[in-house]
Amino acid sequence: MKFGSKVVPAKGAVLQIDNLSVARSGNIVIEGVNIEITEGEFVGLVGPNGSGKTTLLLTILGLLEPVPIMGGSVRVYGKEGLSGGDLGKIGWVPQAAANLPKHIRITVRELVRLGTLNRKNMFKLGDSGQKAKVEKALEMVGLGDLAETDVSKLSGGQLQRSVIARALASEADFLLLDEPLVGVDLASRNSLLKLLDDLCHEENKTVLMVSHDLTAITQAAHRIIYLEGSVRFDGPSEEVPSFSSLAGLRGIEHVHGENHANQGH
Repeated sequence: MKFGSKVVPAKGAVLQIDNLSVARSGNIVIEGVNIEITEGEFVGLVGPNGSGKTTLLLTILGLLEPVPIMGGSVRVYGKEGLSGGDLGKIGWVPQAAANLPKHIRITVRELVRLGTLNRKNMFKLGDSGQKAKVEKALEMVGLGDLAETDVSKLSGGQLQRSVIARALASEADFLLLDEPLVGVDLASRNSLLKLLDDLCHEENKTVLMVSHDLTAITQAAHRIIYLEGSVRFDGPSEEVPSFSSLAGLRGIEHVHGENHANQGH
């Protein structure tokens, strides 16, 4: 099933990546990457293991630097380098965010409230502004009726909604998610993708989501970026190449030859 309209109105750029190259442990991981993401887009970032997806996210967050001699830049909301104010606009949901230690006892509301904390309000337990942000985030992800439930009792999909709500409680406008579908059952996966699409269309959020599940992400994202060292495809989800075409983009040849491949074997 498709979620919402695929037509995204032209708006201001949230993310601008120009000729970006990044190295890790002395090896170039991504090279010559150019990407622009505008407000309200839901973008799926896909590619095989080791293709540079997480490296790209960490560079956007300012945790990794471009290769100096190769140039390249990352601008978020028009600025290179994230200031304290800009960090508040970004909600980071890493792959391990939902893997909470088993011994921790915390309710959904308490988990979401962590997204509102900073050095200025950490000890203001009765802050009404924080409470309002938490309640709004819970409502946005549809977990209001589970607010007092211990997170250990949640399904995989509900837990992912909770960590997304934690990011939303920070009033983030740009959500970066690394493999949020891992360990989530099919029904919850569809629900989670619908939630992210709704956040873009109804709350004007911008989403960049890493996923190995190309089939699932193409049903929800407005746009797909296929990354493998460099950008191999960037376009509407309806235009994603077939698996055989993607193999060609990666330089992988059919082992039985062209004629055999054309026969669909």
